[in-house]
Amino acid sequence: MTQNPFGAEGGFDMSALLAQAQQMKDDLAVAQEALANTAFEGTVAGGAVSASVNGHGELLGVQVKAGEFDGSNPDELSDLGDMIVAAYRDAKAKADATSEQSIGMITGGLSRGIPGMGGGSAPAGF
Repeated sequence: MTQNPFGAEGGFDMSALLAQAQQMKDDLAVAQEALANTAFEGTVAGGAVSASVNGHGELLGVQVKAGEFDGSNPDELSDLGDMIVAAYRDAKAKADATSEQSIGMITGGLSRGIPGMGGGSAPAGF
C-alpha cells in the first residue's frame, strides 16, 4: 500500500485508492487462510482437560488426561463438562486475540465494528 490516493499536487487518484483496497483485500484473504490453518489450545485444571480450535473458532478436538475423572461419578462428569466448555473458551479467546491482532495490522484498526471482520462487538466471521 505504497501508492498515495492523493496525488503530488493534492489531486485524488482513484486508481491508487482502488489498488490499495485490492491489496488490503488480498492481505485479508491470506491472513484468514493462515488463521484457518492455525490451531490454538486452551487448558484448564492444570492440563486435565484441553481443547483445540482453529483461527475461525471451530473446535478441532478435546483431550482429557487419563485417570483424572471417574466416569461413574455423576458430579465428576458434570465437572468434566464444565471444564470442556472452559477449555474451549480459553482456546477461542486465544484465537480471537490473534485474529484481531492480525486483521488489525492489515486494516489499521478499521475492522472494528465491521461485521465479519472480527473487531469490536460485531460478530466474528472467523
